[in-house]
Amino acid sequence: MFPGRMAVSGPLEELQELVFMERPIRRSLKSAEEIDQLTVDEDLNDIERAVYLLSVGQEVQRVSVISNLPSLVRQNPAETFRRVVPKVREVLNGAGAEIQLAAAASFLTILQDDIILIHTHTYSILKTVLVHLNHRDSVVSNAWLETLLSAISALPKETIKQEVLKPLLYQSQLSHSLQARLASCRILGRVASKFDSHIVKKELLPLTRSLCQDVEFEVRACMCRQLEGIARATGVEDIRTELLPELVELARDEESSVRLAAFDTIVNLMEMMDSDDQLHIVVPLVMSMCEVALEEDDAMVTSLSFQFGKLCSGLAGSLSDEQKTHLLQRFKVLCVAGLQTEGNQGDANNESTLIRCNCCYNLPAMVVFANSTRFLSELYPSFSALCSDPEVSVRRSAAASFHQVVKLLGSDVQLVHKELLSLLQDDSLEVLDALINHLEESLETILSQGGNLMLDNKLSELLSALLLAEQKVGCSLRWRLHEKLLQHYSCLARLLPGELVHQNFSPRVFLILTTNKVLPVQKAAAKTFCMFLRYNRKQEQRQEMMERMIQDLAQGRSYWNRLRFLDVCEIATEIFSRKYFNKHFLIPALELVHDPVANVRYKLCQLLPQLRSSLRLPADKQLLQKLDFCIQKLLCKEKDKDVVAMIRKTVLELDKLDLSEPFHKRQERDLLDQKKEKEEFLLLEMEQLERQQSDGKLNSEKHMERKRRDSKTSLSATKSMSMSSSTTPPSTYGKETRKAKLSRSRSLTSQPTTSKPQTSDRSLKVKDLSTTPGQGKSSMLSSKDDSLRTAHFTMATQSGTSMPVLIRSNTTSLLDRASSLDHRTSNMDLRNDVMDHRTSTLDRGDYRSGTLDQRDHRAGTLDRSNHRSSTLDQSDYRISTLDQRDRKTSTLDHRTSTLDQRSKTMERGCGVKDSQSRKLISKKSNSFSVQSGPD
Repeated sequence: MFPGRMAVSGPLEELQELVFMERPIRRSLKSAEEIDQLTVDEDLNDIERAVYLLSVGQEVQRVSVISNLPSLVRQNPAETFRRVVPKVREVLNGAGAEIQLAAAASFLTILQDDIILIHTHTYSILKTVLVHLNHRDSVVSNAWLETLLSAISALPKETIKQEVLKPLLYQSQLSHSLQARLASCRILGRVASKFDSHIVKKELLPLTRSLCQDVEFEVRACMCRQLEGIARATGVEDIRTELLPELVELARDEESSVRLAAFDTIVNLMEMMDSDDQLHIVVPLVMSMCEVALEEDDAMVTSLSFQFGKLCSGLAGSLSDEQKTHLLQRFKVLCVAGLQTEGNQGDANNESTLIRCNCCYNLPAMVVFANSTRFLSELYPSFSALCSDPEVSVRRSAAASFHQVVKLLGSDVQLVHKELLSLLQDDSLEVLDALINHLEESLETILSQGGNLMLDNKLSELLSALLLAEQKVGCSLRWRLHEKLLQHYSCLARLLPGELVHQNFSPRVFLILTTNKVLPVQKAAAKTFCMFLRYNRKQEQRQEMMERMIQDLAQGRSYWNRLRFLDVCEIATEIFSRKYFNKHFLIPALELVHDPVANVRYKLCQLLPQLRSSLRLPADKQLLQKLDFCIQKLLCKEKDKDVVAMIRKTVLELDKLDLSEPFHKRQERDLLDQKKEKEEFLLLEMEQLERQQSDGKLNSEKHMERKRRDSKTSLSATKSMSMSSSTTPPSTYGKETRKAKLSRSRSLTSQPTTSKPQTSDRSLKVKDLSTTPGQGKSSMLSSKDDSLRTAHFTMATQSGTSMPVLIRSNTTSLLDRASSLDHRTSNMDLRNDVMDHRTSTLDRGDYRSGTLDQRDHRAGTLDRSNHRSSTLDQSDYRISTLDQRDRKTSTLDHRTSTLDQRSKTMERGCGVKDSQSRKLISKKSNSFSVQSGPD
């Protein structure tokens, strides 16, 4: 817009930039004299160079030598302490803060790392530290104090008593500076742990009381924080008489920092107090301090929130129910601190956030204090509020302690299902990172204790939340978090059914394995996918996963995927047994020797020793031959120099493989492999059992359906049989016809004959025979027919030959037919009785079959169902037999009616009959009626 102005201003700005660039270059240049001063003879060793630089070197060189003092002590401790350390003491006299801090840090490193023999050279270090302990600069003084405190833990008792305690008594007086008295407090707390209780009580406790009553509140607060170490050194018996009164007095101090220090010390020492002291001294003091802290809203509230869980756990046995309820209410107030007031800004908001973070830290202890059975009514609202807090740091703290709360809830773990979903779906990845650290423990507790997850449809929500969390992390740039998440997802193979894992997680993990570009993430996905394959119980799904892995990875178009298959093989050797690995992974891996990309062949050469260690002779002889062929091919035909170098190195490793591995390590590997193979065999057995159970359920359902159909059919058949038996008239008609004939024959026979006794005897015999069962009855009926025939012929000869032959033959045939009809009728009646009995039994069987159907539905066992099905088949066979007998009964009834019609025709055809013939006919009709009557 203003080209002329831009043309003028451009060169000026460039000149100014050049000027600023030249200034530091000129300042950094050294003159020849300075270079000569900084030059050191190269022939000097490290000790001589250090002594030379400490003597005539510049300050920066001296600082470098003092900072390098720990490495010199490691190389040559004797020469360093003989020649270098005295020069360091000379330099420290009157040196600046930089050299003082470097010396304090070097001596502290020497003491902490145990570089030297502590009893030999610590005394020389202690002398240097005590000289510079009261430096005028507080930063330098604190640095030397830390070195002294570290040296005290390593010094012997006599040295401490002579070199430390005497100056300590002098420096703790009021005439000395505040800094010296503060250092005396810290030294006193550290020295107390080195002596027994008698010396502590005699020499240190008087000094402790004087410092607790110092005029400066900083000294009182510092000494109050050291009372814990002194109390542990004196023992439990002296706490009540010597230290507890001082703590109570300090807890009522006018300065909040002193009260805060007293409160922390009391909470830390509660485990060493008896129940009476807790009940009468500590509990009232703690309750009053809680009231004051919540009203004043200062640093006391922050300390109270941090120590609240420990405080409640320590006093749980001494508190009443009212006091417990009061403390729970105070904890609820702390959980929402700073959320009720609007417009919190700056330090106040940070303080409130820190209080709520401390409440998250104390949540597990408060669950124990309130009892998990009261979690829903007492602590769940506060827990839910902390999990949905507006501050990310609070939600992160809640996620970090979530697994502990879940473990304490036990069977009531479903109460926090909503909070788990909210933390998994949180917008901040920091919250998810804190939750993932213990995700396996949380999921194991939830899936093992939450029995009604499937009923309430909560399991599907949890799986969806886990998938969404992985997708959210995968879309971010935090690949380390993605790697950690995939590593923890491998536990789902043990915790969830294989069907759910195969449907929901296996496709996603395999997609990450084939498409993600970050190598650690891909390796984590490969391990998780192998875990899914390892614990899957269905053969079809395992086969599908293996085929997809070989097709997309081992035979993939991208060399990157083929490299990932070799990574999978490396992981599979650790997860699967040798037998499973050799069966599914080894041959596809060896086929990559023909890969056109040198990187794949190079990776295969690196993996060959691991593949060789999975083979065992003589079982794997053929696989070993293929491995040897692969090595020979690489040695003979490989052209890439890197692959050739690697295969030669690999051959040397293979030659040393059997010799270099110790026997005990090989035995451990064999035992571990046997354990893996046994677990795989158990998984196969579980798969077979599940398949048998599923097949048994299908068969039982089919049997139940068939039994229902058969029972309906049998019921309809029995109903039709009963209807047919009630509506069948031939048997009643035949009985009426016989009765009419009997009455007619009795009217014709008015005079007795000589054959009558024989007839009566025969009738008695017939009656007796009719009562005999089984085969005897049929044989007696046949003998009865013969006797009737002989009687007929004898009577015919006695009466003369007046009767025509036709009548004789017809009468004989009629009697024969009547006897056979009687035999068939009796058999038919017996069969009808048996049929009725079996029909009733069948009805009972139908009723019992219905009852058995109900029991079969409840029990569901295969053996009982088979037995009942066979019983139903027998009942079907009986029904068919009864149908045949019904047809036979109808045939007999038809024959009976035909005989009746023939007898009528014969009577009509005979015009004139003899009286003897009538008597004979009447007698035979009587015998016929005697037979038919009982039947």
